Amino acid sequence: MNLNTYLNFNGDCRAAFEFYRAVFGGDFTYLVTFAEGPAELPPLSDAEKGLIMHVSLPVGDSVLMGNDCIAAFGPPATVGDNFAISIGADSREETDRLVNGLAEGGSVLMPPDDMFWGAYFGMCRDRFGVGWMVSYEPGQG
Repeated sequence: MNLNTYLNFNGDCRAAFEFYRAVFGGDFTYLVTFAEGPAELPPLSDAEKGLIMHVSLPVGDSVLMGNDCIAAFGPPATVGDNFAISIGADSREETDRLVNGLAEGGSVLMPPDDMFWGAYFGMCRDRFGVGWMVSYEPGQG
């Protein structure tokens, strides 16, 4: 079993996922626009055709997935709506790198530090409004 996270955007999914790929490395395993989607899709505006219907980016043993919201499929995404993505880092150094990298253009909410439960932990919000929690727990993994 694994845990994957799916993110919804209002037209900036491509920019967000290019940013995440720059931070985490790797390549997209799947990226399709609405124009490349199935013929059964409802009619699309020219602007919607270039938006991301689905993207997948492997990150360690998990996959980060996302899309842009279009009117035919429901309301716009609400940025930062009651969620965060939790990442288990392999070291204190990786924790620092991820928090600082993801916070570029956003904000560090809690700088990485030793926590009472034994983890080295930090929190940030990236420039797209997504909340992240990064934790290194020695002896876990």
